Amino acid sequence: MLEKHIVLAIMATLGIIGAMAAFAAPARAADDGPLVIAKQGYFFAGGRIDRSIEGAPMAGQMYVEFQIPAKLEHPYPVVMIHGGSQTGTNFTGTPDGREGWAQYFLRRGYAVYVVDQVARGRAAHWSSMYGAVTPPRLAFVEQRFVAPERAKLWPQAHLHTQWPGTGEPGDPTFDQFYASQVPSVVDFAKQQEINRDAGIALLDKIGPAILLTHSQSGAMGWPIADARPGLVKAIVAVEPSGPPVHDVEFKGAPDWFADAAKTKISGLGEVPLTYDPPGAPEFVREEQPDAPDLARCWVQKGPARQLKNLKGIPVLVVMSEASYHASYDHCTVKYLRAAGVNTTFLKLADSGIRGNGHMMMLEKNNDQIAGAMLKWLNETVR
Repeated sequence: MLEKHIVLAIMATLGIIGAMAAFAAPARAADDGPLVIAKQGYFFAGGRIDRSIEGAPMAGQMYVEFQIPAKLEHPYPVVMIHGGSQTGTNFTGTPDGREGWAQYFLRRGYAVYVVDQVARGRAAHWSSMYGAVTPPRLAFVEQRFVAPERAKLWPQAHLHTQWPGTGEPGDPTFDQFYASQVPSVVDFAKQQEINRDAGIALLDKIGPAILLTHSQSGAMGWPIADARPGLVKAIVAVEPSGPPVHDVEFKGAPDWFADAAKTKISGLGEVPLTYDPPGAPEFVREEQPDAPDLARCWVQKGPARQLKNLKGIPVLVVMSEASYHASYDHCTVKYLRAAGVNTTFLKLADSGIRGNGHMMMLEKNNDQIAGAMLKWLNETVR
């Protein structure tokens, strides 16, 4: 049993070490010197044996690996939660063999936890419980993740320059990244529910922490924090699932955007959040976009209900220059601020960090982005 006052972080697995060794070691990693770890391991958070299912599987568990640096300089660990079709490998290395965000934060004195979401990666999926999973999506990976500049589905896509390689099948970096893709539960509402519960169990086990979410897991970070506001010291939401209320469908020029039909019941996702005054918020779409080449935002109708459990938690929303999120993450920031959440908007291009797409933690300048997040954390979290 782990005691709450002991800060933990991620395990460097043999698979990751082997993958790193398969590539030429970059100069930056060598210059940093050895990464000295005091403790490492793994455990599962949440879950239960379900005897109503044939075979009585364990279900609802999240896989967590951790490392504690030898020189621990910060009181709260960083919990890194990956996005759709991904696993924790997003943070423990890059497909061209460089160090990932996990190592970056470890080297700077943070303990780090990296998870595989429920029913993903090393947290087993049982179709009898979770339902259908997503099929392979080669074209989607190319268009959204590695080479949006070729597809040009949103106005900012042509600015993408930071993917390490050609972004085409057959390129070693592309093939390494595509090999890391895994099926996700099709039912996104179910994903949010089961990962909220496992995330709560994780915080109950380890104590106060910083949540770092990316993409799909952004919709899970809000309800985890809503349920355990005293255990979440900050949220770093890297292009969190969005925009609020209705997702955006990308059409290319000249119309670019269309609203998806489904309405997110809590505004930020499919899991209810605690609003003040109580009740379900009502929504309205703004008549004009905030600027050219941006999607129109959906906001709360009338006086905005407040997200009372999130109001005491500082939030950093990180947005890259060329991602599809560049067209709508401002809507997420606007929604959070109107609901009383203390939200900082880090537009990487405004800080001179240019050319990134949605998978920025894997791109050539991933350490620059981690540095910008680290600066905010060091200034904000005490």
